[in-house]
Amino acid sequence: MPTFAELGLPTPVADALAARGFTEPFPIQAATLPDALAGRDLLGRAQTGSGKTLAFGLALLSRMAGSRSRPSQPRGLVLVPTRELAQQVVDALDPYAKALGLTCAVVVGGLSFNRQVSELRHGVDLLVATPGRLADHLQQRTCDLSEVTVTAIDEADRMADMGFLPQVRAILDRTPADGQRLLFSATLDGEVATLVRRYLTDPVTRSVASATSQVSTMDHHLLHVGVADKPRVATEIAARDGRTILFVRTKHGVDRLVKLLRRSGIEAGALHGGKAQNNRNRAIEAFKDGRTPVLVATDVAARGIHIDDVSLVVHVDPPADPKDYLHRAGRTARAGESGSVVTLVTAVERADVDKLARQAGIRPTQTAVAPGDPALASITGAREPSGVPVVEPAKPAQTPRGPGRGRSRTGRGRAAQPARQDAPRQDGSPENRAARRVGTTRAAFSAAQPSRRPRRRTP
Repeated sequence: MPTFAELGLPTPVADALAARGFTEPFPIQAATLPDALAGRDLLGRAQTGSGKTLAFGLALLSRMAGSRSRPSQPRGLVLVPTRELAQQVVDALDPYAKALGLTCAVVVGGLSFNRQVSELRHGVDLLVATPGRLADHLQQRTCDLSEVTVTAIDEADRMADMGFLPQVRAILDRTPADGQRLLFSATLDGEVATLVRRYLTDPVTRSVASATSQVSTMDHHLLHVGVADKPRVATEIAARDGRTILFVRTKHGVDRLVKLLRRSGIEAGALHGGKAQNNRNRAIEAFKDGRTPVLVATDVAARGIHIDDVSLVVHVDPPADPKDYLHRAGRTARAGESGSVVTLVTAVERADVDKLARQAGIRPTQTAVAPGDPALASITGAREPSGVPVVEPAKPAQTPRGPGRGRSRTGRGRAAQPARQDAPRQDGSPENRAARRVGTTRAAFSAAQPSRRPRRRTP
C-alpha cells in the first residue's frame, strides 16, 4: 500500500494525517486519490465506513490549495443527502483544510439562513451542503457556484431515494460544465446512472467491494422474540456496557422507546427528523462524548453518523430494504474495527427478514431469546437495567427583574399605579396599540379645530 505522500497529497495534508494517526490509506483512498488528484471525473463505490469521505475530501482540498475563494463564491462543493452527514464531512475535513490555509462551511436546513449568508460572504473555500438549503441560497442569490472547480456527490443513491436528484441537477447546472465531478454511491444504476451520463465526462470507476458484500469484522444476528417480549428485550440490550445505536421505524416509535429506556434507568437520546436541528446536534454530541451511551434513531441517522467505538447496532424494527440494512449496520465495524448487528424479529416478520438478509448478502446467526436469557446476554451483553428513572435536567431559572423594571404582580419592583379608566394600558398588544393610535388621532384633531365660544344671548 503506498503512503499518502506517494499518492500525491501535499506535504501539509500528509503531515496532518500522520498527526491524527493515519499512517497508510484505506483501499478506497488508494484506489481513487491518484485519479481524483489528476483532475479526472470519477465514480467510487465502497462499503460504508470504508474511508470514502477522506477519499474525495482530501482530493478536493488538495486541488484547491494555493489560493482563496472570493466572497460567496466557493471553489469546492460537496453535496450530501442529510444534515448529519454534512456536519460529519466538515468535521472530518476541517483539520486538513486548516493545514492548507483553507476554510470549510456547512449549509443545511434547520440552521440560521442569515448566519450562513454571513459565513459565505466572508469567503468559503469548500462548501458542504444538502440540496434543499443550497437551492434556497441559489434562489436568493446569496451563493454563486460559477467558480466551483471540483464537485463531489456523496451517497448519490440515497439522494435518488429521497427525491433530491432534481435539485442536484439544478445545482450542477449552476457549476462550470468543465469542472471536475466525483460521485460516490452504493449502486450505479437507475437515476444515478442518468446523473452520471449527463454530468460526468469519461469517468473512471473505482470499486473496492460490492455494495452487498459482508464486512468481515461485523457479526450479524437475528433474535427471534415474542411481540410482548420485544420492548423488554430491547431495554435489556440497551442496558449493556458500550456505545449502542437502536433503530426504530418511526419518530413516534423513537420517542416512546426513549421514554421507556429512561424510565428503566438508561441514559438514552433521540434522533429523528421531527427534532429541531439544534436538538439533533446535541443528541449526537452527547452520544459522541459518552454522556449518553444509547442513541435511538430513525433512518435519518443511518447515513452520515460516524462515531468511533459503536460496538452494537440493533434493528428494533427491521429495515425496509437491504440498502437500509447495510447503511444502518455500517454505523459499527467502521474502518476495520469489530462490531455486531442484531435484528429483533417477531414471527410475522420472519419471512420478510430472511429475504432481506439474502438480498443484503449476509448470513446471520439465528437465535430465539426472551428477557433474561443467557443467550441474549452472550450475544449482546444485555443485562437487567437499574430501574431508577433518569431525572430530566432542570431548566435554568430565569434571571429576576431588577427594581423598577417592568410591572410586578406580586408587589415587587415599582409600585403599582392606579390605572386611568379613560386610557388604554401601555402594553404591546395589537388592540392597545390601535387604541393608542385612535386616542392620539382624536387629540390631534381636537387641537386643530378653532375654539368655538358660545354666542351671548341679548337679554
